[in-house]
Amino acid sequence: MNSISEKLKAFERTLNIMDELRDKCPWDKKQTFETLRHLTIEETYELSESIINNDLPELKKELGDVLLHIIFYAKIASETNHFDIADVLNTLCEKLIVRHPHIYGNVIAETEEQVKENWEQIKLKEGNKSVLSGVSKGIPSLVKAYRIQEKAAQVGFDWETADQVWGKINEELAEFKAELNKPNNKEKTEKEFGDLLFALVNLARKNGINPDDALEYTNQKFRNRFMFIEERAKEINKNMTEMTLDEMDAIWNESKTSFK
Repeated sequence: MNSISEKLKAFERTLNIMDELRDKCPWDKKQTFETLRHLTIEETYELSESIINNDLPELKKELGDVLLHIIFYAKIASETNHFDIADVLNTLCEKLIVRHPHIYGNVIAETEEQVKENWEQIKLKEGNKSVLSGVSKGIPSLVKAYRIQEKAAQVGFDWETADQVWGKINEELAEFKAELNKPNNKEKTEKEFGDLLFALVNLARKNGINPDDALEYTNQKFRNRFMFIEERAKEINKNMTEMTLDEMDAIWNESKTSFK
């Protein structure tokens, strides 16, 4: 692996390239915080996909793309003298030091749970009005539910065991079924379905499962198997709209052995 000096040299090279692009490239010169925002979100999802796929060469590439955006934002901010990349890094370092008093202070935290509890207390001292203030309002709802529950659990508001969550799931499932059978009841049904999903997220969390990762694995599994059906339909010169459900289901079952 590269030495510290080699890493610093590579980082300096990146900063110099960013300066040059911002000065000479027509596209780079036009970019603002606002124009980069949606691209940053896209890059983050691509990074996430490389992690889900355990594709390390792609992960290396996507990490570079995300890092480029961080450097780009800092470069734009430096042009108005608000901050630069050194300010970004120093702010990060200070936050890491403050939030790790068990490393840089005299606080004792021997478990992951104790570390998280300390974090929440420190954040409240820093001015957060609520333990939930650290949960971004802009993240996807499934991830948000998981983070909300995780934050609440860090201050003790949580089920004692995973088994206790099953009772809540059964309760929410019964309420959802009851509302589902009523006519013209879409809003109430949606709320009950949301309650059921929230309870399922709780069960996943209590069992050490990230529900967003789990759902993405299932999305990819379904995608692969469905595309298998499409390819097999082409091989037998059939349009999927002309196939019976039994025919498609037989190929679906065949796909299970191809994507183990």
